This record gives sequence, C-alpha cells and structure tokens, in this order.
Amino acid sequence: MAISNQFSHLLTVFQGRTAPEEGYLAGYGALIKTFELQVVIPDILAMISLKHKRYDTDEWMVYTPRYMPENSIMGHLTFALKYEGIDLGVLKKIFENLPEVDITHLIAREPTGRYSRMIWFLYEWLTGKKLELPNLSSGNYVDLVDAKIQFATSEFEISQRHRIRNNLPGVRDFCPMVRKTDKIRHFGELNFSAQIKSVLDHIHPDILLRSASFLILKDSKASFAIESENPAQNRIQRWGRTIGLAGQRDITIEELQRLQQTVIENPRFTKLGIREQEGFVGEHDRRYGTPITSHISAKWTDLNKLLNGLIETNKKLEKDADFDAVIAAAMIAFGFVFIHPFVDGNGRIHRYLIHDVLIRKEYVSRGLIFPVSAIIIERMEAYRMVLEQFSIPRLDLIDWSVSKDNNIEILNKTMDLYRYFDATKVAEFLYSCIQYAIEQTIPQELAYFQKFDRMNHYLTNVFAMPDKEIALIIRFLDQGNGHLSHRERTHEFKDLSENELIAIEHKFREVFL
Repeated sequence: MAISNQFSHLLTVFQGRTAPEEGYLAGYGALIKTFELQVVIPDILAMISLKHKRYDTDEWMVYTPRYMPENSIMGHLTFALKYEGIDLGVLKKIFENLPEVDITHLIAREPTGRYSRMIWFLYEWLTGKKLELPNLSSGNYVDLVDAKIQFATSEFEISQRHRIRNNLPGVRDFCPMVRKTDKIRHFGELNFSAQIKSVLDHIHPDILLRSASFLILKDSKASFAIESENPAQNRIQRWGRTIGLAGQRDITIEELQRLQQTVIENPRFTKLGIREQEGFVGEHDRRYGTPITSHISAKWTDLNKLLNGLIETNKKLEKDADFDAVIAAAMIAFGFVFIHPFVDGNGRIHRYLIHDVLIRKEYVSRGLIFPVSAIIIERMEAYRMVLEQFSIPRLDLIDWSVSKDNNIEILNKTMDLYRYFDATKVAEFLYSCIQYAIEQTIPQELAYFQKFDRMNHYLTNVFAMPDKEIALIIRFLDQGNGHLSHRERTHEFKDLSENELIAIEHKFREVFL
C-alpha cells in the first residue's frame, strides 16, 4: 500500500488515547495531527487497521485497508464527512489553516462532486468568506448532514450556489451536533412521549393535577439542592410556579434575564443581567486567592452573539416537528449552561430550559413536567461527568491570566468552543433521565396519589376525619412504615382508641405496602 509521508501516521496512541491496535489515523484525526490543530478531539476517532476486520469501540471506528483515503487534505476531508459526520469546530480550524487560494484550487478540481460541494459550502458558512468560484447551475441537490450519522433538521435551507440542502440543526452562531449512537436510537424507538401519554389517559384528572403540582414542587426543591442551596419554602414555591409556566413565554434574552431575577432572591451581592466580566466555575486558592478553574465560561464580549444564536436555533428546532424533542432540549439547555451567561442562576435556568423545550415541542402535555432536577440529584456523579466531558478538554485550549480582582482574563478567541460542540453525551444523559422519569418517578407519584385517595376515602367514611388530620396521620404512617409511634398514639391521635389505631395501621399497610 503506497502511503505518502504527509498523512502516514502509523501509531497506537494519539492525544493520550490508546488505539485498539496499530494503524493509521484517518479523517479528522489525521488532519488534526498533520496541521497540529489545537481543538477538542472528537469523541470517536477513525483509524485504518493493518488487518481486515471492521469494528467499533467506545473511542474508535476501525476500518479495513480498503477504506484508506487518498493521502491528501481532500481525501481525508472526504473520509471525515462520509464516515465521521460534520465536526464544525475541527473544520473551522482546518479552514483557518488553509490559504483561501488552496481551498479554492481543491474545490475547483471537482466543483460538482458531492463532498467538494459540502466542503465549499461549509468553508463559506463557517468563515463568512466567499470563494472565487462561480455558482453551480446544474446537478442534484444533496443534504449537508447525513441523517444516518447525525441529527439533521427537516427545516432545511437551499443553497443554490452550492446546490446543497443545509439541514444543519442550528445557525452559524450556535450549532451543536448530535451523533445517532446505538443508545440514542434505542431511546428514540422506546417513544417515551407516547408511553407517558398512554399512562396519563387512564388517570383521573384530579389525581393528575395533584401529581403535576407535587412533581413541580419536587423539581423546584431539587434544583436548589443541586446548587447546594437550602432556601425557604416560599422561594421553592416561587421557582416551582415559574417551572409550571414553562413553554408559555418565548425564550429571548429579556426572558432569560427575567428568569434570573426570579432565581436570585437577593441581588445585593450579585449583578443581574448578562455578564460584563469573565466567568469561571471553581474556587480560589485559599492562600493567594488565585482562580482554580473547573469550567471557563464564554468570553463576556461573545455572549450576545452566542445567546442570539442559541435563541435562533431554539426557534428553528421548535418549528421542526420532526426533530427529536429530547435532542433539541439537550442542545439548547446544555448549550446555555456551557456558555454560562450570568454571574449566578445559570444552572436552574438551564434545567428550566429542558422543561421549556419539551413542552414547546409537545413531548409532554402542558402542566406536567419531567422532574429532571429530582432525577439529576439522584445521579449527580453522572451529571458531573457529562458537564466535565465538555469543560475539561476546553481548559487546555483557553489562554488566561489572573485579573486584578482575582478573576480570570481570557487572552485568546474562544467563541467556537461554545457554539460548535458535540452534544451526544449530554443527549444520552438527558434521555436516560427521561427514561427514569417515565418508568419510575411519574408512575410512582401517580400510584401514591391513587393510594392516598383510597386511604383518604377510608378515613373519611369510617372516622369522619378532617382533611388536616388525614394528611398528618398518613404522613406519620408513611414515615413509620405503617406503624404509629407511642408519642403519636398518645398525643396527635389520642382521641382514637387503640383498636381504631390498629385498624388504621392495618388499612395503611394494605393500601400502601
């Protein structure tokens, strides 16, 4: 096999990632190594094996020698687009390293070829520069995103110049991409939205209403707990009311600022609104006060452009009835928290956006929410890991110094790190939360209220017990696993005889346990 030196990288380790066997980098990996690009390495890299076995691992796609691309920039770009999909962040860096005249010559060799047109379109779309090439006047239109590999929008835009259907799921200033992994395909086939609608159709409206209110309150409380806050009950209820209104107000910069005002109880020590300084998540060195970063937020001078891009993408995905609602929610909500546009309140607004997107795309009925925060708090380690999978690779790509007030000062351009990213991992995580809500949380809450009503009916009919006492005795029985303590028997329920209390305990265990 004749291999030129430029792209012939026979190796077993690349960027700290061990290959499953010796082979040659192909596609994005080969281009990253050749151009020595400072980029976020794709989650999945491609390699050409010396053997004749095609297989995948968690981090590699291993191809047989017959897949070896032409050893040229065009050869590896074509391989990447054909087998790896579109990585906008890597492509942007490649284009920045190629003189305009060179990319023009590459495309001019075969201007009507499918992958030439895709590269041509992506170059002009990403850089904003128009190459000295004439518009195409013939040939079939082709999709930019291969919907077998990545999620694409059906709300595509036609580019007559390139004869391309631009079905990217975002806009130039915010366009995460999501790969169609086996895990995501499986989640989609389960059709959780139809499952929950089927369950709710058989629930009494009164129970449904009470369950929805309880889930909203539970989610509100959990959202504060995730941020290690223990607020007063009225603040929890206020944020719960806000969550309950998700999907009713258009997401704009003004609406995001209104949400922040709702989240922040005391603005005396927090400047509200879009940040006008750099931001990071982490802590300060106890001795010197210097920043120790675990996440660096987008540059404050980029925030308006990034947020407007996010809002435009959100509108685009909302209009596309065929676009997967959970994937859209992951792109928008996690994109927001990665940008981190506010000094405080980002986390709760990020989780609010999950509710908002799911409701707007009619994945769940208005008035009922998936208690995402309540589920996240039960799997904080997994949540932390998906956040770190975004943040940690970017720390090495951001140059910063310590500012006078012991904040950070970002020294290089970083906007592409936040507008172009692979959202596959966060989409898988969110889908797993939705699955847990469908299969566990919501059925359990609905069942609880059905059991509560049975117990309520018994206590009302047999003992004519008032609602307040009913709620109290059920709570105590729940806490005591079906038994009342001596104190509860002799104080709170002293007006009931021992035989009556025994009968109530027996009924509770029959209904609840």
